[in-house]
Amino acid sequence: MSEAQKKRKSKVVRSEGGTPDVKRYRGEGDPPDARMYSEEVELDSRDSNKDYLQYKKSCENLAELMSEIQDLKANSAKEGCVEVEQKRMQSCIHFMNLKKLNRLAHMRLKRGRDQTHDAKQRVDVLHLQLQNLLYEVLHLQKEISKCLEFKSKHEEIDLVPEEEFYQEAPPEISKPQLTKDDSHQLTLARLDWELEQRKRLAEKYKESQAMKEKIQKSIEVKKEHLTSLQPGLTAIMQASLPVQQYLAVPFEQTQKQMEVARHLPPPLYVLFVQANAYGQACDKNLSVSIIGDVDEAKALSKPPEDSQDDESDSDAEEEQEKTKRRRPTTGGQMDDKRREMLKRHPLSLCIDLKCKDDTVLHLYFYYLMNLNILTVKAKVSTSTDLNAAVSAGDLLKADIVLSCLYAGDHGRETPNPANRYQFDKVGIFSIADHVEELGHPYVWVQGLGGLRFPGDISEDKITGSSLSASQMENTMKLLRGRVQSRLALHKQFASLEHNIIPVSSECQHLFPAKIMSRLASWSAVAHDEYKDLPYTRHVTDAGLARETDLYFMAVVERGTARLQAAVALNPRYPDVPPLFSLSLGWKGERSGRSDDNLRAMESEVNVFKSELQGPRPGHQLLTNQISRLCVCLDVYLETEGQDDSVEGPREFPREKMCLRTVRGPTRLKPFKFNHPQGFFSHR
Repeated sequence: MSEAQKKRKSKVVRSEGGTPDVKRYRGEGDPPDARMYSEEVELDSRDSNKDYLQYKKSCENLAELMSEIQDLKANSAKEGCVEVEQKRMQSCIHFMNLKKLNRLAHMRLKRGRDQTHDAKQRVDVLHLQLQNLLYEVLHLQKEISKCLEFKSKHEEIDLVPEEEFYQEAPPEISKPQLTKDDSHQLTLARLDWELEQRKRLAEKYKESQAMKEKIQKSIEVKKEHLTSLQPGLTAIMQASLPVQQYLAVPFEQTQKQMEVARHLPPPLYVLFVQANAYGQACDKNLSVSIIGDVDEAKALSKPPEDSQDDESDSDAEEEQEKTKRRRPTTGGQMDDKRREMLKRHPLSLCIDLKCKDDTVLHLYFYYLMNLNILTVKAKVSTSTDLNAAVSAGDLLKADIVLSCLYAGDHGRETPNPANRYQFDKVGIFSIADHVEELGHPYVWVQGLGGLRFPGDISEDKITGSSLSASQMENTMKLLRGRVQSRLALHKQFASLEHNIIPVSSECQHLFPAKIMSRLASWSAVAHDEYKDLPYTRHVTDAGLARETDLYFMAVVERGTARLQAAVALNPRYPDVPPLFSLSLGWKGERSGRSDDNLRAMESEVNVFKSELQGPRPGHQLLTNQISRLCVCLDVYLETEGQDDSVEGPREFPREKMCLRTVRGPTRLKPFKFNHPQGFFSHR
């Protein structure tokens, strides 16, 4: 290729936008103001469809040329053959054409994007203008609505009708010639007339108020006169009270009580009469009162025994009269029948039994009319705070304080056998589910009300007042003893929780002067926790751990030895002593099942309880048992043989005087303390 041809070759110059500009010169003799070639200008005059057809045609031609070149080479054409070179030149031309078409396509794409972007911007501007206009329209609509909904204060005033206004209002206010044609002036005139009327009413109100104050003053004067008579009447009544008290005949109170007692059901009436008689004759600290709705009691015309039969007969008649489409029984009807079955009489008795230290046991007796049984609820009120001992929280609890007053009488089952069949009719499983609301149906409560049911194991067949009188004195003594024993336990628990074992002066001789073991802790435990202890399993298997008992855990320590004592406290304490189960943690775990000496220690506190009873009624039994347990632990540790391989002083030096440290093949230790000699011996 000559130099002139090289100079004639096109030069491609790229602009900043990436569009190639082709500059062509005619040669060395071309003038300097030669024209510049731009593909963007050419793009405007070209048709995209024609370019597409040209693109397809160039591709086809290019494919043809390539196949021809391949054929020539396959026919052993030499490299640099004229035909091959021509075909190559033509292929290069087609490649250049394709590149140009590619540039034009990219330029068309860019131009389309720019046009789309410009159109979107114009649409966004128009959309923003539309939103502004819609917001202005909405704002104007709200303002119009506010104006239309505006209510003036005069609209809340109830004005007189127009006809009445023109009839009553004077002409200078009504102005008919002006107001009949102008509604605005009419409203103003009616408001003026309303103001005038209100002024007149205000004057009348002041006059009425003055008259009212005058009448009130006269009433106050009469009240003062009547009040001045009250002290005199009260003095007369008070003057007669000493006479009634001296003669022990409170006529007024007795008369009221007897008037109300006429409406009591028979069991409560028997209890009322017998309790009153016992209080007047034997116990001045016992008082009886009747509480409840007297009017409702008067409205009860039918006896409790017949009410259930009459109700069933009336229900059968109603079911026959009603249509067959109605269901015979629904859940709501069953609930109503249960409530009716457990219905209490509207009147009940309250017996207040005063004990020492101003403690009062309140007993509330109820009668279940359809079940024909008596129930009782208890409440203990004391003059001192009983929240000091955490472990004593259940001692005076209403559900527990009366439990097992007599042996086996826990009050969780009804004593009337007929009630089981009544419960089956209405779907009641047991009365134990309702004792919190109704009270406990203890057997002794039925006896106080003169009720006796089949299955009673007592030999005498007396009923009514005779049965109540035969049980009244013993029951009241048991109730007072139960409260006193629980109060004594409460005080003892307060000391035990502070690791102090209270021992009265009357019981000091039961123990040596120096006790090294100490109480480390005292706490209450649940029944399930007690049963899960491995060293109490024999107690549970023997049936001695009942749900009605209270359970506690005492821990006694001395040095590295730790003695755990699980205590089962019977509700009839101190008549039934507490039951101790021991486990010693020292050089391994030991219990009464594996260690004969621990079993002997359990015997000391459980079997020989009469030595620890103390003065009657034996409220010191529990603390004396714990003290003896500490003494026995001292003897156990001090008489234990020392390992000769261990040098140094003994961990537990011998401070107790023992005649013999061990005895017999079981090597039992001397746990019995002999007073006043002060030595320990075997039993």
